[in-house]
Amino acid sequence: MSDPHAAPHTLDSLREWLTNCVASHLERPAETIDTSARLSDYGLDSLYVLSVAGELEDHLDISLDPTLLWDNPTIDALSEALAKELAQYA
Repeated sequence: MSDPHAAPHTLDSLREWLTNCVASHLERPAETIDTSARLSDYGLDSLYVLSVAGELEDHLDISLDPTLLWDNPTIDALSEALAKELAQYA
């Protein structure tokens, strides 16, 4: 697991990680993912959201509010919310 204190996660690095994660789940190239589109527009359901939340917690080594992904339904919004969340640990 990564240590959120070791190397700060930037907005861009969070967006890139999330884009790659979504692309992997959808089995398509990351460059085809629109970071401003709602994840539900890609047909991603609640089970997927729970899976991504778990992967995010492992990747960032923090606990996240389960509603974070619902409250931030795009990669762009989620990246910004995560950057704010991580700032609390800085």
